[in-house]
Amino acid sequence: MQHTDNDLSVLRHSAAHLLAHAVSQLFPGTQLTIGPATKDGFFYDFLPTTTFKEEDLTAIATRMSELAAHDYVITHEEISKEEARKRYVHNPFKLELIDGIPGDTVGLSTQGDFYDLCRGGHVASTGALKHFKLLNVSGAYWRADKNNQALQRISGTAFFSAEELKAYEELIENAKKYDHRKLGKQLDLFSFHDEGPGFPFYHPKGMKVAQILKDSLRTELDTSGYQEIATPTMLTDDLWRQSGHYAHYKDNMYFCEIENRFFAIKPMNCPGSILIYKSQPHSYRELPIRYAEFGQVHRFELSGVLHGMFRARAFTIDDAHIYCMVDQLQSEIVTMIKLTMKVLQRFSFNEINVKLSTRPDNAMGSNELWQKATDALSNGLKAENVLFDIQEGEGAFYGPKIEFHIKDSMGRSWQCGTIQVDFFQPENFDLSYIASSGKKERPVIVHRAIYGSLERFFGILLEHFKGNLPFWLAPVQIKMMTITDEQQAYAEQVYRQLIAAGLRVEIDTISDTISSKIKNAQLEKVPMMLIIGKKEVDANTITIRYNDGKQEFDITIPALLEKTKSLNTID
Repeated sequence: MQHTDNDLSVLRHSAAHLLAHAVSQLFPGTQLTIGPATKDGFFYDFLPTTTFKEEDLTAIATRMSELAAHDYVITHEEISKEEARKRYVHNPFKLELIDGIPGDTVGLSTQGDFYDLCRGGHVASTGALKHFKLLNVSGAYWRADKNNQALQRISGTAFFSAEELKAYEELIENAKKYDHRKLGKQLDLFSFHDEGPGFPFYHPKGMKVAQILKDSLRTELDTSGYQEIATPTMLTDDLWRQSGHYAHYKDNMYFCEIENRFFAIKPMNCPGSILIYKSQPHSYRELPIRYAEFGQVHRFELSGVLHGMFRARAFTIDDAHIYCMVDQLQSEIVTMIKLTMKVLQRFSFNEINVKLSTRPDNAMGSNELWQKATDALSNGLKAENVLFDIQEGEGAFYGPKIEFHIKDSMGRSWQCGTIQVDFFQPENFDLSYIASSGKKERPVIVHRAIYGSLERFFGILLEHFKGNLPFWLAPVQIKMMTITDEQQAYAEQVYRQLIAAGLRVEIDTISDTISSKIKNAQLEKVPMMLIIGKKEVDANTITIRYNDGKQEFDITIPALLEKTKSLNTID
C-alpha cells in the first residue's frame, strides 16, 4: 500500500502521543508540552521532575510497545476551554496553549486513560504504532525561545513497516560512520577548537579543497560575464539598519565600537555589493551587471545548534548579485539555472528537486511586478525543462525565489542553491540606472548562490562521497611509495614530472613496509597510489593501486600522465 507524506505525518504525530503516554506512566509528575511530527520523525518536549538520561530511552520504548500492543482506540473530541483549563490546572504550558487557541473549544485526543491537547490527525488505534525508534534526548526551550523555561526533548521516528524502519536505521548508521566531522579529522581537513567555538579551522588539505571549489566555480563565472568583488567584513551599523538586517538579524550579529561609532561584522554580503553598484551612475547599456563574491559572513548561533561545517558561526557564501532591468529577468534566470544545474551535477548530485516559492501575504511591490518576476522564474525553469513544485506563499517578502534541493548518495535531501528576486533593496537604497528614455529607472536585484555556504557544501560532499573525494577534488591526488629506499631517487624523478603536470602529489618517506604505506594511504582516502620497486625502476614504469584495491601494472610515465588528465577533467 502506498502511503503519502501526510499519512506518515499522521503516524508520527500519533507516535509522539504514544511517547507522551509512556513517559506520563513511567515518570509521574512530568509536565507535557508539545509533540509534533517532523520531516524525519517526531519529538515531544517535557519538563520532568528528574533529568532524562539516554539509558531511559530503552524503558520508555518498551512501555510504548506495551501500550501499542493494547491497541487502544484513539478518539478525538472538542471540549470547552473551561473544561480544558480544569484538566490542565497544574500545567502552565497547556494553559498557555489553551489561551492561544481561537474560539471557545479545544481539541482533545484520548487513548486509554491518556489524553492530550490536539487539533486531530491520528491513526485509528495504538496498534498501528509498531515500527518506531527513539533516537536521543536533548535540550530545548519552551516555544524555542532561550528566554523561556528549559525543557528536555525526546526525539524518535516511526514508519509503517519494519523494512522502512530498518532502512532508516541503516541510513542513520551510515550517517554516523561517515559524519563529516569525523572524516574532517581523519583526513586532516579541518578542526574546531574551544578557543573559537563554531568557527572552522582549515588545515592545509582542507584549504586546498576549498580553493578548488572556489576556482572551479570562478572558471564558470568568468565565462558567464561575472565580475568578482570583495567587500569589507565589518561595516557601520547604520548600513545594517538601512538594509533591514539590523531589525531581522540583530540577535545573530556581532557588534563592536570604534572611535565612538558602532560597527557590525557582516551576516550577509548584499549591502556591500549594493554600495559598489551605487558608487557610480549606470546606464541601461551596462545592464545586467553581475557581481560575484566569495564573502565570509559571521552569524551568532547558540552553542546547542552548532553542528560542524553544517551549522557554523563563520562561513563563506558564493554570492552573486545581478542588477538588471525587469525585461532582462528571464534571460538572466535561464543562465543562472543552467549554471546551477551544471555545477551541482558535477558532484554526482543527479537527483535535484527544484521548488518555486511565490508571493506571501506580506509582500512588497505591486502584483504586476510580482507576476512578472514569478513568470520569469517559472518560464526560465520550463525553458530548461526543469520540473518544479510550487510553494504557494513561501517567497520572501521582497520577491519570489527558486530553491535547488540535492539528494546525496545516502538518500538525504539538502537545500543548497537559490535564485531570489529582490524588489526591496533597490527601493530601500534608492538604486537607479538611466533608461533609454533618459529617465532614472529602478533596477531589480537577483541574489544567486550555488554552493550556499561553502563550509556546509564541503561537509555535504564529504558525507556524499563517504570521504572518497573524486580525483579532481582530492587534496592529495597521488601518494607515491617505494618498496625500499633504493628506489627513492627514481621516485623523486617521477614526482617532479607529476608536479610539473599540475598534479597534487606526496611521497611517503616513512621507513615502513609497503603494506603499511598502502594501508595509511587508504585511510587517508588518497584516490591513487604509485608503487615503485626494483622492477618498476628497471622498466622505467610504475604500478598503480587505486583506493578500492584495483591495480594496473607496467604503466609508463606518459601513459600515467594521460590517465590523470582524464581523471582530472571536472565535467
